[in-house]
Amino acid sequence: MNFYIQQSIQINSIRIDGITNSSVLQIGSAGIIKPASYLYNTGGFTEPAPQAVQQTSQNGILEAPAVPLQAPIRG
Repeated sequence: MNFYIQQSIQINSIRIDGITNSSVLQIGSAGIIKPASYLYNTGGFTEPAPQAVQQTSQNGILEAPAVPLQAPIRG
């Protein structure tokens, strides 16, 4: 049986608390989502990565985003 779905989705605000390598964020309908996770050593690294540096202030709150974010673009 085939379903044909026509959608119109408007998202004014979305908050995602956490996402990992194998996470799937689905908005709307999709036929089949097959989870897949692939790890590649594209840089040819041979040693473990250095330990992460914690960027916290005295009260334990992050001073900067853990991941660099692009500035919003106004259209």
